[in-house]
Order: sequence, then C-alpha cells, then structure tokens
Amino acid sequence: MTRYSVCICILAAGVPLVSGQTTLSTQLYQPLTAQQRADWFVLNTIGPESLAGGVISAGWGTLFNKPHEYGTHWRGFGKRYGMRLTGVSVSNAMEAGIGAFWGEDPRYERSRSESFRGRLGHVVKMTFLAQNRRGRLMPAYARYIAIPGNNFISNAWRADSEATVGNAGIRTLLGFLGRMSGNAFQEFWPDIRQRLGGGKSPKP
Repeated sequence: MTRYSVCICILAAGVPLVSGQTTLSTQLYQPLTAQQRADWFVLNTIGPESLAGGVISAGWGTLFNKPHEYGTHWRGFGKRYGMRLTGVSVSNAMEAGIGAFWGEDPRYERSRSESFRGRLGHVVKMTFLAQNRRGRLMPAYARYIAIPGNNFISNAWRADSEATVGNAGIRTLLGFLGRMSGNAFQEFWPDIRQRLGGGKSPKP
C-alpha cells in the first residue's frame, strides 16, 4: 500500500491528514523508548482488551464451526483461541520491531477535539497513520507490513480450509477493522467509564 493509496482512503472518509485539534503538538511529543515499545507489545498482546477479544473471536468461530476442522467442542475453542493469540503476537512483534527502525509509534493518542465527529475522524485516521520520532504524522508503514504479513505467513500453520490467499486477504481487512475498533475503545471508553461513575471525563 503506497502513501497515495492511504491518503485516498482517508480523504474518502472525509478525514483530514493533519489536524491540530486531533493530534498532540509536536513540541510536546516524547519519542517512544525501547521499554515503552516493549510495554505496548505486552499490553496489546496479552492485555485485558486483547484477551477478551480472543474469547469473543474464538467463541464466534466455535459457534459457527469456522474453520470446520476444529469442531464445536472446547478443544476447538482452545485451538481457535490459540491461533488468534499467535496471530496477534506475530503481528504486534512485527509492528513494534520493524517500526523501531524509523521511529514509528504504534500507540494510539486520544483526540484533542471536543466534537464527536472530530474524535471519530481521529479514530479512523489513526488506523492508517502513526507518529514518527518527531511527533509528526506519517503512514503507518510497519502496520502495513505487520497485519498482511502475519495473515499470509500464518497460512503455513492454519487449517486447510482457511489457509488460502482469499482468506488471508479477508483476515487482513479484519485486522485493520480490529485496529480501528481498538482505537474507538481507547477514544470513547474513558468517557463512558467516567459517566457511569458520575465523574467528568479527563481529556488528553
């Protein structure tokens, strides 16, 4: 995926590439350290949100017996959960490791916009963009390598019925949609939690 195709996708969604309201000031940005990069990998691989997502994914596959080779029993659930966890681990390791070469920051920063539309646009935009070591937005090249790379490489050990180019392409699309969903969770969940608790939502 080229820089131009990424820009087209974002512009088609009506989201500006750079907005002072939806990104941190480059003067305030602190480059990601090696420890923070490792922490990101651990949290996004075996953190509560990731593990819960695995339960939902494996449960859905078990309910509809996809792939059928695993069956609809607990052993099948375990295989699906393990396959999903393996994929997430490889993808996150690739994104964190490859991105380190040019300082790509895989973390999601909440929007500074006060409008719902602005915040939603930020969620979409940051699915395809990331901050570099100077805090400026750039195409998330490591992510473009990691998500498709993991899904095509994993065909080597997946069940035969899903180890195809077409299925790998679908999983790649779902991988980006999953990243977008994760961004939305990080963007809006603090507000929901604060409102449920009767407090005021903190802004970044």
